[in-house]
Amino acid sequence: MSHQLKIRTKEISSFSENSSETYILLVQKGAELNKTGQGIWNRTDYNFTKLAKSENFTGEKGQLINLLAPSKLKAHRILVFGIGSKADKQEIDYKNIGGIIAKTISQFQDNSISIIFEDESEKQIAQLGAGLHLRLYSFDKYKTKKPENGSNKKPNKINYTFLVNSKTAVNKALKDEMAVVEGTLIARDLVNEPSNMLGPVEFSKVCLKLSDLGMDVKVLDEKDLKKLGMGAFLAVGQGSSRPSKMVVMSWLGGKKNDAPIVIIGKGVVFDSGGISIKPASSMQDMKGDMGGAAAVVGLMNTIALRKSKANIIGIVGLCENMPDGDAYRPGDIIKSMSGQTIEVINTDAEGRLVLADVLWYAQDKFKPKFMVNLATLTGAIMVGLGTEYAGLFSNDDALANDLLEAGQISGEKLWRMPLDKAYDKMIDSQFADMKNTGGRYGGAITAAQFLQRFVNDVPWAHLDIAGTGFGVKKSNINQSWAPGFGVALLDSFLRKNFEK
Repeated sequence: MSHQLKIRTKEISSFSENSSETYILLVQKGAELNKTGQGIWNRTDYNFTKLAKSENFTGEKGQLINLLAPSKLKAHRILVFGIGSKADKQEIDYKNIGGIIAKTISQFQDNSISIIFEDESEKQIAQLGAGLHLRLYSFDKYKTKKPENGSNKKPNKINYTFLVNSKTAVNKALKDEMAVVEGTLIARDLVNEPSNMLGPVEFSKVCLKLSDLGMDVKVLDEKDLKKLGMGAFLAVGQGSSRPSKMVVMSWLGGKKNDAPIVIIGKGVVFDSGGISIKPASSMQDMKGDMGGAAAVVGLMNTIALRKSKANIIGIVGLCENMPDGDAYRPGDIIKSMSGQTIEVINTDAEGRLVLADVLWYAQDKFKPKFMVNLATLTGAIMVGLGTEYAGLFSNDDALANDLLEAGQISGEKLWRMPLDKAYDKMIDSQFADMKNTGGRYGGAITAAQFLQRFVNDVPWAHLDIAGTGFGVKKSNINQSWAPGFGVALLDSFLRKNFEK
């Protein structure tokens, strides 16, 4: 991140004016300033109602009044932000408001900001804080050109003071929300990393750092995977000089005998397509084909930071799909850990082979309450849903509904897609138990049908995040190529349903 941001809280009752401060006042659509904000404004000698009218300020979300060096007030600047109507005050709105504020502040050289809160809940205040952090993220570690000195140079560190009614309550909400932010930024960092710097070995070392937070982390190498019989997983990486790895991260914060929740991520650190090589155009984006695994690592970091009261196991399958003399070929028949055989039709349908063995391993070893996997799996899901929604496939209606609700709460939206036996015939093979692709039509669905053959009767959901995991359009809370999709979604899902 190129900016450092620090948030502290202070009771409104102990408010005192500071000449170096920029004050931010929040106004609902059609409303007036809150009590403290009005007290500050009154000392400017401006009539707020008249000024708002002259500026066409109605309180719509994102509207702004910028009052520089107001008279009779020591403050450097007053900014009045519109936050929309009361009916629009959902959690995601406050996160977006935080992003809009961060964008606005970055246009100035102000580095000491006070935001006045009185009517907002602790959760909404924390969401705004999250938006500030998420907006200011950037991935520039490999840039050698430094910002030029001069009037356009922005401050490297911005200090925010949240003036609130209850410092203790807000601090607790902020702590939980910042845990989600940190997990999201970890996921962004991982997806943004170039593949020459982040192979399976390097990725597994990132996972091992979670042990510093109390996580039990085990790394399985190719010898271990071969012993387990993971022929599908190993086939994908056999054309790469970099060894495949599987990492199991265990957080046991729940009751001893409670079945765990297992979250699984596809971690293909680079996907050339293998022998069925991809077109050169946009192949550089395939450094992000480990977006599912990145989300799992970010999520596990989050739950460790906030000391989750659930038993959660995160598993990532890490490998690289390259064309080489040792690479697997179209026409090969490989044997999965489950014993089922797979005819390889296209070596670029590799993520499902990785997940097939990891899913089987998870359901067999951990006997989970349910499993959720995330994967940048198919271009077909992007044809159907674009980059606004991730595809959700599930064999369990209750699980699917809980995930859909978490998507709406977190802003990381899901759309449920069908699972139906009618699609199974499209992946039946003449020579093996199944094929790894069903052809052009219904590609996201046939991929999900393929995965379903490796979950047995365990409640399971597959999230195809190919359209939301990287390369998304920029937003108020994300200016990065990688959004870190999945961390906030699954954290919201776990907190609402399993940590009450």
